[in-house]
Amino acid sequence: MSEFTENPFASSHSLDTNPFDDPPSKQAAQHDAHFEDISRRERDLERRERELNERAEHIRTHGRNNWPPFYPLIYHAISEEIPEASRPLITRLYQLWLVLLGTLIMNMVACISLLIAGSSDGGKDLGGSIGYVFIIAPLSFLLWYRPIYNGYMKEQALYYYFYFFFGGFHLLFSVYMIIGIPSTGSAGLIQTIQMYAQGHWAAGILGTIATVGWTVQGLGNAFYYRQIWKHHSAAGHTMDKAKAELASHGAKAYFTRG
Repeated sequence: MSEFTENPFASSHSLDTNPFDDPPSKQAAQHDAHFEDISRRERDLERRERELNERAEHIRTHGRNNWPPFYPLIYHAISEEIPEASRPLITRLYQLWLVLLGTLIMNMVACISLLIAGSSDGGKDLGGSIGYVFIIAPLSFLLWYRPIYNGYMKEQALYYYFYFFFGGFHLLFSVYMIIGIPSTGSAGLIQTIQMYAQGHWAAGILGTIATVGWTVQGLGNAFYYRQIWKHHSAAGHTMDKAKAELASHGAKAYFTRG
């Protein structure tokens, strides 16, 4: 292409002015543009090299695993593994799981405030709330979020049925936590109303935040549960297909990405 853009009458060897030479300003502009293009490509190559080195180091240390960030155990990449049309839904479910995680922590803090406020069941509530943080958080990820993530990634019926079972259980658990029965580890409605009635405003406010968290993630999960059920029906997934997949791949299929 350069053969057709260069001036055939231009001279770079003569000390005399050549009337056919390109104007100096044009030559300088072309040189600057060419130099800037080379510099941009060099920067881009350096950036890619850094990214590849970082990725190689990560793979050497953890394999392909990238989640959780502080101690990678599994590979989680919505933008890479989930079909584009389904990414918004899976992203929202992941965000709801993060809301659940935050709510579990806030619920524990609220139960600490119940104990400080003198609740007769404060010790039981605190113990239960601590257990929820360390049990519900990982189990919810593994038993309903990860199955539906894999379900949309691979479109296998088995994952959908795991999600419907454990996701349905989680919806019932959310209602249970919203109610806030004393001595159950929940700082939900009943506990919150009692704190306000007794004049313990700090405990009441923390209980309100926890209750709102349970409600938001519960309603959000209920909405997407219905959306996923429609998708599952439209895709033609059946219990027979799920049984066939289980017989073919075994329980290992539930825990693996392959």
